[in-house]
Amino acid sequence: MASADVPSAGMSRGIRIQLSVMMFLQFFIWGAWFELGFDYIPTLGFNPDWQLPLVFGAFQVGALVALFFSTQFADRTFAAEKFLGVSHLIGGLAILGLFFLPGNKENPAPFWPFFGLMLVHSVFYVPTISITNSIAFANLRNPSQEFGPVRVWGTIGWIAASWPFIFILVDWSRVAAFGSVGVVEWLGQALGTSLEGAAASAAQRYIFLVAGASSLLLAAFSPTLPHTPPKPAAAGEDSLAWLKAAKLLKNPFVAVLFLVTFIDAAVHQSFFYWTAGFLKTEVGIPANWVTPVMKIGQLAEIVTMLFLGAVLKTFGWRWTMIVGVLGHAVRFGVFAFAPEVVPAIAVNVVHGVCYAFFFATVYIFVDEYFPKDVRSSAQGLFNVLILGVGPFLANFACGRLATQYTLPSGGLNYTPIFEYSLGASVIGAVLLAAFFHPPKAPAGDDQPVKG
Repeated sequence: MASADVPSAGMSRGIRIQLSVMMFLQFFIWGAWFELGFDYIPTLGFNPDWQLPLVFGAFQVGALVALFFSTQFADRTFAAEKFLGVSHLIGGLAILGLFFLPGNKENPAPFWPFFGLMLVHSVFYVPTISITNSIAFANLRNPSQEFGPVRVWGTIGWIAASWPFIFILVDWSRVAAFGSVGVVEWLGQALGTSLEGAAASAAQRYIFLVAGASSLLLAAFSPTLPHTPPKPAAAGEDSLAWLKAAKLLKNPFVAVLFLVTFIDAAVHQSFFYWTAGFLKTEVGIPANWVTPVMKIGQLAEIVTMLFLGAVLKTFGWRWTMIVGVLGHAVRFGVFAFAPEVVPAIAVNVVHGVCYAFFFATVYIFVDEYFPKDVRSSAQGLFNVLILGVGPFLANFACGRLATQYTLPSGGLNYTPIFEYSLGASVIGAVLLAAFFHPPKAPAGDDQPVKG
């Protein structure tokens, strides 16, 4: 495995804590608004034909900017921890501004200011996902074994950001005064009732306040992180780090992984696109419990992250990734053919397998097999698929499927919709099994090992 750039410090307890706090805050920001945003933003009165796709597409634009511009600076020009701090300062102020732009169907929120702030946040936030990975990899002696226990704090942060909304979204007018009934009965009333309509929208608006405040906190924390300097291009090398990284796609095993990453990213996005509505309308789960149910997957992710190093050591890159991709097939298979409360809730545990065994493994693989001087850009290259092109095209595909499978009653026929995601997952697994054969040795300092 590749050694750390700072082996003497990479194993210290202090640095481990710093990296863990960094990951916690990084994903706390995203987790605070992302899932509930799919419910909240459509209530602001934006035109569903073009305004909503633009708002939801801002995150994908951020992924493209990250590849061609932002990670370039982290690889070639600026220390990664300084880049992280400045990005979260600007991005945090932008998403904080969204809190002050409420709206509804009758009085829509001002679209261009809202879209502009979302775009600014996305352009500055998305690159930091790659940057935090790069900072962690640069300061860990054995990333394949040590990244999981550090990255798991990102999952914990994502969970911690969303659970308070169980109570923020409660319809307290339907809950007895505390002390007038037993604690168990009171808690049952609180957790079993949820706000609806305009009241729910007003409460969900706080997702941006929470996200903005946590982003500013990470901006203040970033200067304390281990110094991770840039790596200027060597003589005769591409000055554009992203271009050098992109040229490595000529290696067949990299190209196959790139294609499967696109497929898996689209399938992953379809989970967020459909699941909240599916759990509420088809399964019958109360609205304030939908997000916690979806978070079961992140709880499982904690376990899979902790064991990821051992799994990689035992099964290797290819089979670990195959299991991760097939996790989606299992989940959508249950959604399609067993849409009942218990199986629909229980199957969310496979999310941990889906994320850790594929996406987290891809990030570790890139760190191992790409030259050191372009690793932030290489992470950005794959993030274009994970956070950009894959989700962007999935949003349009899901929109078409929603039109095609709308029932006369106004609901959706979810079974054929989920079959598409199931089939795509199987195709991705087959491609990995047949064509992904990476070399056994990792990259050197200058060139990746060719397959």
